[in-house]
Amino acid sequence: MCGLVGFLGGPGNQAEGEALLRRMAGTLSHRGPDDAGVWLDAVQGIGFGHRRLAIVDLSAAGHQPMASPTGRYVLAFNGEIYNHLALREELEAAGRAPAWRGHSDTESLLAGFDAWGIRATIERTIGMFAIGVWDRERRTLTLARDRLGEKPLYFGRFGSGNQAVLMFGSELKALRAHPAFRAEVDRDALSSYLRHMAVPGPSSIYRGVRKLQPGTLLTLGRDDPIPEAETYWSAIDVAERGVASPLRVGPEEAVDALSALLKDAIGRQMMADVPLGAFLSGGIDSTTIVSLMQAQASRPVKTFTIGFDEEGHNEAEHAKAIAAHLGTEHTELYVDAAQAQAVIPLLPTIYDEPFADSSQIPTYLVSRLAKQHVTVSLSGDAGDELFGGYTRYQFTAGLWKNLSRIPEPLRRMTSRGVTQLSSSRLDALANWLPGKARWSHPGDKLLKGAALLPSRSLAELYLGMVSCWKNPGDIVLGAGDARTLLNGPELPLKGLGDVERMMVLDTLTYLPDDILAKVDRAAMAVSLESRVPFLDHRVVEFAWSLPLDYKIRRDRGELVSKWALRQVLYRHVPRALIDRPKMGFGVPVGEWLRGPLKEWAEELLSESRLRREGFFDPAPIRRQWAEHLSGHRNWQHSLWCVLMFQAWHEHQSASASPSYPLAA
Repeated sequence: MCGLVGFLGGPGNQAEGEALLRRMAGTLSHRGPDDAGVWLDAVQGIGFGHRRLAIVDLSAAGHQPMASPTGRYVLAFNGEIYNHLALREELEAAGRAPAWRGHSDTESLLAGFDAWGIRATIERTIGMFAIGVWDRERRTLTLARDRLGEKPLYFGRFGSGNQAVLMFGSELKALRAHPAFRAEVDRDALSSYLRHMAVPGPSSIYRGVRKLQPGTLLTLGRDDPIPEAETYWSAIDVAERGVASPLRVGPEEAVDALSALLKDAIGRQMMADVPLGAFLSGGIDSTTIVSLMQAQASRPVKTFTIGFDEEGHNEAEHAKAIAAHLGTEHTELYVDAAQAQAVIPLLPTIYDEPFADSSQIPTYLVSRLAKQHVTVSLSGDAGDELFGGYTRYQFTAGLWKNLSRIPEPLRRMTSRGVTQLSSSRLDALANWLPGKARWSHPGDKLLKGAALLPSRSLAELYLGMVSCWKNPGDIVLGAGDARTLLNGPELPLKGLGDVERMMVLDTLTYLPDDILAKVDRAAMAVSLESRVPFLDHRVVEFAWSLPLDYKIRRDRGELVSKWALRQVLYRHVPRALIDRPKMGFGVPVGEWLRGPLKEWAEELLSESRLRREGFFDPAPIRRQWAEHLSGHRNWQHSLWCVLMFQAWHEHQSASASPSYPLAA
């Protein structure tokens, strides 16, 4: 795991260009504290910088940037190729293998580029990666990103004419270190951020800078306009093919096949020349990963859990019981509110663009804990997207089925009536509901549900379900409601039912933009590599071949999610340790904003400040802040979204670098 930077169209002076690359790469030292390197062809104006976190082949043979055996390709690479030894075997069988200098996956990739070309090699890989590679023969730069978006890659062109420069890197802070960078907030991207709590790709928070989308590669020469990215793997195609041609085996055979595939994927991801462990929350996904790790490990797996004293936010006791059952070497750390709040000032630096999923705090804390013992940690992310785990899938599909039968005027009238009530009043009314219908914070859920009653389609209903601010274009001054996959033209998604449509949309948006970005930045901030076995693309393709009935299925009289995954897990862990309501991995931000964070929040949300900075209409923000402080409503998510932008903007303003006009 590493950090990469580079530019095309850089300084013509060798010493000046190398110094710039070192400065850009230096901003990513947390991603790669073990080694640093630069490569520059000043004549062609192409340069790479690299920071290395040594995981496989710790010797100098893994140093980057690295040239291919023929010298045609030069590569800067962030990630892991879990089947790189199999690629070597294929090259050797075909008589196309070079004389190997070491056993790094970087060297394997470059040998593949020489033998098969860039795209054909990437299509052979099982792994996570962001890549920059220069083809000396064709004088072209190729940027590539892994299939699901585990590793980040930003790019943008600044300047004009012969002063234009394309810059790229693992994090925005590396681009900001280039003197041609212009730090201008993209207000449409800010609007999308307020809706999704993260800036959805391909946008970034800065005008002129984009994220390379998962499963794509981009190739261009120095003077070429930036083309459309080329798709080499599509989650939409995988979903449509899987639904059109589902696996035709019985439930037991499907579970056997899933178990074998997960075991292989996890075994491959246990490849490391450094200490390795896993995050263990005690939920289905992380417990499945740890169970299959322990089943093929020669010693106890190192597992890590963060605990909280706040009721409703602590799964540490469940994780401890599971660790004891599996026999892992378990480490847990209970964190109090003050320790968690101490992370907040670090967030603008860690996340580098506004990011408001509050589970960013415990994710950073568990990463910091793990780093004290290991250099690589496996996680259970993506199980919900692949196996139908989010309760909102079933809830939204069922709600739309019922809502669509009710006349829209009646739904609008009901919505207006319910939303006039306070969340505390609705909490009290919810006490009269039957026991099974009681939820945590029922008033907040009823208010959000009531606001969605006028929805005119399933797509509109789901957009409302996953939106932080419902109409962010009305909040951000000078912005519209930017088009995304969720609020733009509806994707055809041929053959997919309601639940499957929501699952694939999450795979395309929420997974890379929120979940994977959260884990990557938090882990890399402490120089920890995080791996996601569920995102082995073979597992993803298999999951989509499973009939929906094998994911959401009646079991012992109840409808359960992730059914096939649960059956794999039950072979290793008793049901009694697993079957309990989903808790999540959040922190009590709402309570903190009324207590210890009130003064900090008030300063960032003051009307005079909001007007002076000129990004937001202060009125709706101040109204929510007043309602939150009074307890009339719980606006923790939407307020946290604004606060995280405000904190980020304050940090960026304090560390601003020189900027130059954006290329036309």
